[in-house]
Amino acid sequence: MKVESRLFEIVTVAIFVMAIAYAVLAQEPVGVAALFLTGGLTLIVGTYFRFVSRRLEERPEDNPEAEVSDGAGDVGFFSPGSYWPIVVAGSAALVGISLAFFYVWALVISGIILLMAVAGLVFEYHIRPADH
Repeated sequence: MKVESRLFEIVTVAIFVMAIAYAVLAQEPVGVAALFLTGGLTLIVGTYFRFVSRRLEERPEDNPEAEVSDGAGDVGFFSPGSYWPIVVAGSAALVGISLAFFYVWALVISGIILLMAVAGLVFEYHIRPADH
């Protein structure tokens, strides 16, 4: 995760430089605050990745001398044909539209649908323990 932490640290420095330049040139407090807060958020993520990378074993991405074959193998399990991501995206869109127009009744309904969709996605391959 050292690569990721370096990326976020570079982005943090770039955003802080932009925030300083924006503060000097534009003198607009809301934009300056937004840029500094954005830089702070990227700093938090980069610091988290830096701390986590110390506890994990080195990955091929972190080794500059690594070969492509060092990263070979299974990446993980990906569902071959799940419809739940589409349901999650649609219900998240409904939540967004409900928030945009501030229809509380629609927000409640779409929030419930979103929670059901997330539960369906998470527990899609959950196998009930066998009764003995």
